[in-house]
Amino acid sequence: MMFSLEVFNRRYETEAVEIRIDDRLFRILLPKDLSAFINFQDVLDEFPLWAKVWKASWLLAGYLAARPPEEGKKYLEIGGGLGLVSIVAASCGHRITMTEYNPDALQFARANAHINGCGDLSITAFDWNQPKFKGKFDCIVASEVIYKEDSFARLLQVFSSCLKTDGEIILASEVRKTTEKFCHYVQPYFNVQAQKKTLRSEDENTVIILLRLTPK
Repeated sequence: MMFSLEVFNRRYETEAVEIRIDDRLFRILLPKDLSAFINFQDVLDEFPLWAKVWKASWLLAGYLAARPPEEGKKYLEIGGGLGLVSIVAASCGHRITMTEYNPDALQFARANAHINGCGDLSITAFDWNQPKFKGKFDCIVASEVIYKEDSFARLLQVFSSCLKTDGEIILASEVRKTTEKFCHYVQPYFNVQAQKKTLRSEDENTVIILLRLTPK
C-alpha cells in the first residue's frame, strides 16, 4: 500500500524537531504523546523506545554523512526508529534500506522520509527472529541496539544472514555495561574496533561508542 502523508497526519498527533547534520537541516516528526503506544498493563512490554531521536543515532547519521557514497554499495539499517539515520544517509547519496519492527515506527519513518525529500527511501518491516532478506548487504548500521544482553544472539543471527562475507557493521551506542559485554560476545566471529566520540550540546556532552565489526 502506498504511503499517504495526509492519512498519517489524520492518524497521529506529532511534534517536530530540527536536527542539523553536516550543515544540512532535517525535520523529524515524533509522537506528541507516548501514552497511545504504551501497554499500561506492562509498561516494559514493547515500550516505544523508537519514539525518540537518540544521541547515538544523531552521531551515526553524521558519520555516514561524512562518508563518500560508493557506487553499488548497499547499506542496511536495523532498528531504524524514526528514520533519521537512513534519511541522512540517503540524502547524502548512500543506497540504504531502513528496517524496523514496530508498525507505528515504520509509519513515522515513512512520514519523515517524505517531509525530508526521501519519499523513495526503501523502508520495510524486519523481524530479527526471522532475519531473511533477498540478497546481502555491504554494510549494516544501527544505533542503540546493544542495550540488552538477550538481543545479542538475535543480532548475531541478523549479521550472519544479511552481511556479505567482506562486509562491515557500524554500531553506535551510549556507554553502558552491555557495550563491553557485546564486544566480548562477538569477538569469536568479528574483528572489533571501537572509537569514543563526544557529542557536544549546550546542555551536556555525551560519549558515544562507535563500533566497527568485520568478519573474521
